[in-house]
Amino acid sequence: EVQLVESGGGLVQAGGSLRLSCTTSGVTFDDYAIGWWRQAPGKERIGVACITTSNGGSTYYADSVKGRFTISSDNTKNTVYLQMNSLKPEDTAIYHCATDPGGNSCLNLAVWGQGTPVTVSS
Repeated sequence: EVQLVESGGGLVQAGGSLRLSCTTSGVTFDDYAIGWWRQAPGKERIGVACITTSNGGSTYYADSVKGRFTISSDNTKNTVYLQMNSLKPEDTAIYHCATDPGGNSCLNLAVWGQGTPVTVSS
């Protein structure tokens, strides 16, 4: 069974940094895709970043976070991280990680964690 647990959220001032962790079980780190999504109150859920072993290993970012957020993985810990720098109030949301349960597609992130809240104060 695939399980994902997020941690690392919290309250931070604008311009600050946080690192989110997505600790996994049941994910094969030889062949995977794990992404981060966020959902702000009253808004739709949007994809933030994704890391995959496809195409020799690739990362993808939403335009709104490029240059500020970095997704990475530690295969020895079965964990994917989202380093978030230069945070803005509009980054406030619940952040979820998700994985493709059957392969390595960032377009098929069907198994989700429970989320971790991030609040950025101005």
